[in-house]
Amino acid sequence: MSAAAATADGEFRPTGLRLKLVTIALILAPLIQVFDTSLMAVALTHMQGSLSATQDQIAWVLTSYLISLAVMTPFWGAISGRFGRKPLLLVSIAGFVVCSLLCAMSDTLTEILIYRFVQGMFGAALIPLSQSSLLFAYRREDFGIAMGWWGVGIMFGPVFGPTLGGYITEYFNWRWAFYLNVPLGLLAFVMIALLVPRAKKKTPRKFNYFGFTMLAITIASVQFVLDRGERLDWYDSPTIIILTLIAAGAFWVFVVNSLTSRIPFVEPAIFRDRNYVSGIVLRVLFGLVLFGSLVLVPPFLQNQGGYPIVDSGIILAARGAGAMFSALFVGYLLKFVDPRKMIFVGMLLAAITMWQFSNFTQDIEIVSVMVVSFIQGLSFSCFVIPVNTVAFSSMAPEHRDAGTSFYSLLNNIGRSLGIALFASYLARQTQANHAKLSENVTRFNDAVRHMELPDVWDLDSAAGLRAIDRIVNQQAELIAYIDDFRLLALIIVVCMPVLFMMRNPHKAATA
Repeated sequence: MSAAAATADGEFRPTGLRLKLVTIALILAPLIQVFDTSLMAVALTHMQGSLSATQDQIAWVLTSYLISLAVMTPFWGAISGRFGRKPLLLVSIAGFVVCSLLCAMSDTLTEILIYRFVQGMFGAALIPLSQSSLLFAYRREDFGIAMGWWGVGIMFGPVFGPTLGGYITEYFNWRWAFYLNVPLGLLAFVMIALLVPRAKKKTPRKFNYFGFTMLAITIASVQFVLDRGERLDWYDSPTIIILTLIAAGAFWVFVVNSLTSRIPFVEPAIFRDRNYVSGIVLRVLFGLVLFGSLVLVPPFLQNQGGYPIVDSGIILAARGAGAMFSALFVGYLLKFVDPRKMIFVGMLLAAITMWQFSNFTQDIEIVSVMVVSFIQGLSFSCFVIPVNTVAFSSMAPEHRDAGTSFYSLLNNIGRSLGIALFASYLARQTQANHAKLSENVTRFNDAVRHMELPDVWDLDSAAGLRAIDRIVNQQAELIAYIDDFRLLALIIVVCMPVLFMMRNPHKAATA
């Protein structure tokens, strides 16, 4: 089989073995980005002691990276037409790897914050540009296969990252969370440099600096609010209120500029594509569900089930196995099955498994959790891979770079929203449940007065009251976890009508 085939516009598309190698190369590029984020979430506690930082200070290691990542994501898509996807991918991988080394060798908090911010600038290019390159490498009717393999790489990080991160920080140290990026990054750089064809040069599109500035202010403000809102007590904080107003004002100016400028920063035409807009909504939902569940499940297993961090990561690996197993088949099935039906099945299974998690108590059986997690992994692939496929099924090739950039950006927003929403809801529900349960723990309660309590729960001693408070707090937290899991299930069900907005790509004209 030949190594490449000509497309209608005179460019060349890899085929045969080279296509498979190109696919691997383009999966490795975003893998280092999502893997890094997942590892960092686990390594922060160990970094805090090593760098002599407070909990609030060390949180900026993740916040600075996420803000930079979000702000720069649409930028890379906007300039790809001028410089080309392949050169920008190589530059971003090289920058990301160098920053990883600098972060690993940092001795102060200031150093690591600077390097993390710059690392986020380079990391912002990895997902959208590699996804756009992968879509270019495949024929439109094979987008499902491309997105199936893409799903394997994208879901590997958030699913297995906490497991590996827990192992590394437990038996090595946090610096290895950065060093791991180096071999992956070098392999991705070499494979892309040697195998990925360079796209045909296009007429450079003028850059709308004002539009980008307004969008950057909006994104940075929203990302800060989502990432720091819980710590600052949300809208009881003047900082959160001011940044929310700034985000709303800057976004309004950006929208006006986009509708009135002769050369808008983002081409409004991409938002007239029903499949793309529907895909955006569902991709935000998937980011919310995936990372919202990652906020809940590991601490649930540790705090309520009593499992150490390494064991809880191993238990969750069943979800990763389910996701990666089904991803290998879903992409091929999409050539024959209406993607909307598969998305519906994925969303339904995701909602059911989230509800099932709400039925677990402190006597958590490992086998039961692993079975539910495996099914949940299957649902994630059935959900996100068809969504990715449908979203770009009818988009013109010249709009894909901008389309994948905004797609990735809104996925990041969904991820931050999921973490902020469910962490905040868990904390507030725990406090509310603790208050309600504590009202009944008094000797004036008939049930308590006539019940034979263990000696350790002596209501007349300070030690006894502290012991009772620990039990009450654990029960309050358990009820809060139940509420959170059920809220996740409800959100998934509420978003199901978005499927009716989508068109079946099999009925559309092929490119």
